[in-house]
Amino acid sequence: MNRFVAPFTLPFLFTATLALAAPGGGSPAATAGDYPTTAVVDYVLGCMRANGRTHKVVEDCSCSIDVIATILPYDHYERAETFQSMALMTGENAGLFRESKPARQARTELRRAQAEADVRCF
Repeated sequence: MNRFVAPFTLPFLFTATLALAAPGGGSPAATAGDYPTTAVVDYVLGCMRANGRTHKVVEDCSCSIDVIATILPYDHYERAETFQSMALMTGENAGLFRESKPARQARTELRRAQAEADVRCF
């Protein structure tokens, strides 16, 4: 019984095998910050929404989160992302997430990391 293997399957399997065999998964984020996979995927998807949906953009966005992970520990990244999303809320209480000193510091730290990632990756 012959089985048809789609042309993209073999390179994908080879790449996936190499990634699994590499220490630390082959990703800088695995050694610098240990960002959870869901955080990395959320970042890349958001980055792709803003920059386009091409393979080049996937590579650039993946590079970007890897650079951010080398600069910011995950807990700092998570704090800044939380402040950013909460600042979008309406109402008086949301002002705390926009105007407080910790919120401004966290967002500034993230913006600096993102600026460095933009220089290195885009």
